[in-house]
Amino acid sequence: MTPIEIGLISVVAIVFLIYSGVYIPVALGMVSFVSIWLMRDNFTLALNLLKVAVGDSAMEYSFATIPLFTFMGLIVSKAGLGRDIYEVMTMRFRKVKGGIGMATVGANAVFAAVTGSSIASASVFTKVSVPQMIAQDYNPRFAVGVVAGSSVLGMIIPPSAMLIIYSFVAEQSVGSMFLAGVIPGIMLAVAYVAAIWFMGRYTPNFVGGRVVDDTEWMTPAEIASKTLPTLGLITVVLGGIYTGWLSAVEAGATGALVALVIALVRRSMSVKAFWDALLETGHITAAILFLITAASIYSRMLGMAGLPNQLQDLLAGNSASFWMIMLLYVLLMLFLGTLLDTASIILIVVPLFLPLVEAMDMSLIWFGIITVVGAEIGLLTPPLGISCFVIKSTINDDRISLKDVFMGALPFAFVMLIVLFILIEFPILSLALL
Repeated sequence: MTPIEIGLISVVAIVFLIYSGVYIPVALGMVSFVSIWLMRDNFTLALNLLKVAVGDSAMEYSFATIPLFTFMGLIVSKAGLGRDIYEVMTMRFRKVKGGIGMATVGANAVFAAVTGSSIASASVFTKVSVPQMIAQDYNPRFAVGVVAGSSVLGMIIPPSAMLIIYSFVAEQSVGSMFLAGVIPGIMLAVAYVAAIWFMGRYTPNFVGGRVVDDTEWMTPAEIASKTLPTLGLITVVLGGIYTGWLSAVEAGATGALVALVIALVRRSMSVKAFWDALLETGHITAAILFLITAASIYSRMLGMAGLPNQLQDLLAGNSASFWMIMLLYVLLMLFLGTLLDTASIILIVVPLFLPLVEAMDMSLIWFGIITVVGAEIGLLTPPLGISCFVIKSTINDDRISLKDVFMGALPFAFVMLIVLFILIEFPILSLALL
């Protein structure tokens, strides 16, 4: 077989193995290793490339952002800052139809800016927001759909694990990726709020709920005590990166320290919770390092097979326009999103399209934002919408089925798709802060 044929078979084999339940890094690394061995008929070369891939991943200085931001997010989550932000947002939106849904989106956007995890957001706000919405007669589908839709903000608003993974695959600055995610993340949050207002106005039966006017207003001191710690942490981390005072790694270290100080001052975290955060940080860091290592050898395998160049020549030969290429890319991500998680999509698809994007003189930073937003739609689509599964398992309510979660999330997936096409048409929205 030719290298091209081996490369094509390897990509199909990787998708098949992942869909069959094989651990993603194992599928990527194993198939790539065997493919290189077959293409060069040299076991030693394949072994040496694997060694280089491991070294490049583990020794990369910017890799330190992953444990630091992960630890910061876990500390913030365990310190209860998400609940505090939600309480303030709920008070502000209480007189609006669908107000608790809007409050959930706003709180999720702020929470995402200090956790970077869609799974953490889905878990926290399923416990905090859904019971309150159901108690106020909101449609259960709408309640879980709001949480599912807004939870994906954790993957686009920095610090985001997916932006970090993309930065390694595309060899881009983590700090630049974080800054590029700010405006698209805010756009998506605003679009969600507008969609909730629209649904409350024109499809009130889907939203349900009643306006509650008997909640006491918080005093300015109470509002400050609940919001200033989180806003201060966001300012330190993103402000440090934006001004250039801190690199991404330094911002992660500073943010982790500030989050720990906040938790200690508030006395909101036990020694056991701190130890659990350390252990979970180690587990997540090891898993992502394994992913990046596997993606590194996968990229080398694709380069040896010549698949990216073949794709570029194919599209160039058919005189494919910019929008035709982007539409193909989005459709591919949407299809894979029904089968795979976000990290898998980034690791499999991005190395194939990077040379094509560079040849078209498009920004790889902008392309990263498009990739993450497109892949994140997969978190809301069946059969493998991870956020939807997390919500279903967290809520533990037999009255709400997995189908209800997916149907509730569907309008928000559509909103994400609209925002995605706006970001494709106007790259400046992703690059304005750089």
